[in-house]
Amino acid sequence: MTPTIYQGRHTADNSEDRVVFIIGMRINRRLAIHKWLPVFFAMPGMIKELYTHREQLGFQSAENYFGLRTTAMIQYWDSLDDLLAYSKGGKHLNEWKKFNRLTKGNSAVGIYHETYIIQKGKYESVYVNMPAYGLGKAAGLVPITVDKQTAKKRLSR
Repeated sequence: MTPTIYQGRHTADNSEDRVVFIIGMRINRRLAIHKWLPVFFAMPGMIKELYTHREQLGFQSAENYFGLRTTAMIQYWDSLDDLLAYSKGGKHLNEWKKFNRLTKGNSAVGIYHETYIIQKGKYESVYVNMPAYGLGKAAGLVPITVDKQTAKKRLSR
C-alpha cells in the first residue's frame, strides 16, 4: 500500500506532551552472529505487541534505521508513565531478562536507549510533500499556516 503523501508544508501537532524514546543495538563483533542475532530478533515481537495494543499502552509509532553496525528505533509515546509501565511488563520484561542472560560476558553486542520528554509547544517539525512520519505520524499532521511559517512561530514561547 502506498502511503498518503501530504502535499505542501505540514508540521506535527505540538499541543500535547510527548516522549521520544530511542533504542538500538550495536554489533561489536560482526562475525559472532550467534551472539548478536538473538538480540536482534527480540525486537520484532515487542514491536508487534506495541502496535497491537497501542491505545492501552500509550505507544504512538516508531521509525527504524539500520546501519552497518548500529540499529536505531525512534519510538513516540504519550507519556513517560506509559513508557515505564511497558518496560516493567509484557514482552519487554521477558526479553530484557533473556537479553541479560544471553549477554552476560558477551561483548559481541551492545544496546542503548535514550529518553526525551518534550513538552507541548516546545517541539516543532516541518514535513514537505511527505507521508506521515516521525512526530507528525505520532501526533498528527497539521498544515503550516501563516501563523506557523517559521520555527520560532511553531514553538510556543
